[in-house]
Amino acid sequence: MNRLIANRGLLQIFFALQLVVGIMFIFNYIVYKNSISGIYEKVTENNRMVIKNIIQSFDSSFTSINNLMFNIHALPYDQIADGDGKPDMEKVLDLQDSLSRMVSTMDFVEDAVITYDYKLAITPHGTSSMESLFDRKYISDKYNSVFWDNFIRSKHDSTVFPAETYTEMNSGRKKNLMVMVDSSNIRMSNKKLMVLIDVNKLLNSIDLKGMIPGASLMVLDDKRNVILSTEKDLDLVNILNDVYFNPSSEASLTHDNFEYNFYKSDYNGFIYINKLPYKFQNIHSVTNANLWIMYGAILLAVILSVLLSIYLYRPVKNIMGVLGSSNVKGNDFVKIQSGIIKMQRENESLKSQMGLVDSEMRRGVFLQALDGYQHSREYESQMQNHYSYLFQNRHFVMAAIHLQPENGDEQLELSVEELTEQIQHGLQEVLDNVIVFHEDHLKFLMLIGMDHTSDRKKILKQFEQYIRQAENTTFKSLKVWGCISRVFESKISSCQEAYQDIQRGFLYRNINKKEWVTDTESIRFVPGIHFPVQQIEKLSNCLMTGKTDEAIEIVDKIIEENTSLNIHYHQMLHIAQTIFLIMLKQVNASEESRQDLFRLEADIIEKLQRAYSHQEIREALMEGIRRVAAMHNYDSKSKLNPAFISQYIELHYMENLYLDHMAEVLDTSSKYFSNYFKKTFGVNYVEYLNKVRLSHAREFLKNTDLSIAEIGEKTGYSNSSTFTTTFKKYCGVSPSEYRKNNGR
Repeated sequence: MNRLIANRGLLQIFFALQLVVGIMFIFNYIVYKNSISGIYEKVTENNRMVIKNIIQSFDSSFTSINNLMFNIHALPYDQIADGDGKPDMEKVLDLQDSLSRMVSTMDFVEDAVITYDYKLAITPHGTSSMESLFDRKYISDKYNSVFWDNFIRSKHDSTVFPAETYTEMNSGRKKNLMVMVDSSNIRMSNKKLMVLIDVNKLLNSIDLKGMIPGASLMVLDDKRNVILSTEKDLDLVNILNDVYFNPSSEASLTHDNFEYNFYKSDYNGFIYINKLPYKFQNIHSVTNANLWIMYGAILLAVILSVLLSIYLYRPVKNIMGVLGSSNVKGNDFVKIQSGIIKMQRENESLKSQMGLVDSEMRRGVFLQALDGYQHSREYESQMQNHYSYLFQNRHFVMAAIHLQPENGDEQLELSVEELTEQIQHGLQEVLDNVIVFHEDHLKFLMLIGMDHTSDRKKILKQFEQYIRQAENTTFKSLKVWGCISRVFESKISSCQEAYQDIQRGFLYRNINKKEWVTDTESIRFVPGIHFPVQQIEKLSNCLMTGKTDEAIEIVDKIIEENTSLNIHYHQMLHIAQTIFLIMLKQVNASEESRQDLFRLEADIIEKLQRAYSHQEIREALMEGIRRVAAMHNYDSKSKLNPAFISQYIELHYMENLYLDHMAEVLDTSSKYFSNYFKKTFGVNYVEYLNKVRLSHAREFLKNTDLSIAEIGEKTGYSNSSTFTTTFKKYCGVSPSEYRKNNGR
């Protein structure tokens, strides 16, 4: 015992409790000396606060129910009938499955029913008829299936039916249910909805214990029909006749020793009536009892403080052990406080980490919606929790911002997360509802919500205004490209289509027009492009012979011509890539230089794909020409190059390639060229030319229906007899026999 008394932590607890006892005595004495007049006003004021909290809880529950009905309307299939007017069971099962997942999240929803213009009722538990549902499972003295069937067929606003007792025929079980019906066609779909609410579960989810004992609560809809009451057999006729309720303020009424307080919900216009006893009875006996309670409470408090000091000391030591301070000397409570502060810091860190995880999950849900692939039902069910975050309006447009450093691979000062946050903050200043996601590299996607499709023009203008302003602030030293899609309905399946719209917008943008934002609705297809084959062949010849300046001039003319046609970005990109790949064919790379050639190709193709304007595409091609020319192994002193000669013959075999013509092309004499050719190729020039021509002639004979004379002309022979004689000399058979032997 002495050890306990000497313990510092125990004495701290004891004296702390004594301090509480002293303060309690002082306040009790003040209350006693000033009697308990005014307590009722304080209690009723507290009751008003409790009632307002209860009303907020009711509003929250009705909000959840309205959101449920809204989400059910948003489900697909405005009609489930097939061509014969019969229900399509695949659609019915899909609706049932979706309805089951939605209803399972709300404990106080007993059942939900979807029906159309016939009597089939779709519920989370299966399909049924209105007769089976409301004449067997939910039987009421007031309402039957005929009533419900007639009611939901008529057009009216969402209606709440008062709480009634419904009995199940088979088990005899009774349930107190409210019914919300929405059969209006002015909403999102043609579905007729009924939601059955278990009143007992609803009241259990709303804490009514905070009201004054003996008080009760009634709920009236916006038409002053009683839909819920915690007190049975309550007659409100006289009360409602005596009060004039101003919707903008509260009202009160005293009637038969009871006070009735009227409140109106700001959310749905429902009226809440709180009935409570008027004034306390036996006020003097309460005063005397308060005196004895005060003395008894003080005595018991002293005794309890001793017992609690001993009892609470062990948990204090245990808490210190958990916090890792049990063996450290010092004030026990100071050590506990320092341990709690440490835990708070750790909790803040964990909270921050969870926020990042939640943000990344929402990004994952959004990116998953873009891939368009089917996922498992379990995965879809988990992801649906985030859909409400993505879609807060009836419609949306998708926008994109692509960034690129001015100096290529320059390191950015801001991280991707910081860029995402700054873009989100900047867009929120000009747009009402926008969500920003990081897609990949320096690419960002936005979902911009709108209630009306006509708002798109305003959103486009504000989005363009933001990009113009951000070029000098957030996007300083960055190239910025923006794009905005068409308007889509707010559902997850629309995301992939919107994303494809964005991708097409970047591909089909006008290469010759500087736009802050590409509007996908304004894009018009340009069918014609300029791709001169002869000039491309000349480009190859220029590179083969080292005429770099002439090659640059050819590329310049091709780009200028296509720019004047206002072709699309992807068309210009394909033209540029084709030109570059044709240039690469002219490089006679050795085994050692193949890696350099591979790096050259990857580098130029990457620069072409990153180019935004035709000037940038031109600069990339000019660099490619210079680097290809530097890698080309041609003889600067002589134009006689085997690769060039063979390629020139291959490209021009159908022309009159006389020996003098080849000597003129190669800037040499006929005799020197003939000797050079024989020495280099092992055969004389005429024989080599005939072999090239006849190899093409054989392909024409096998794969076309052209006449012998036409094939001779196409392969460079002046007449059919010369062609036939030459063909038989080298191939052993005539052209017609060759065609016959090869299936033509």
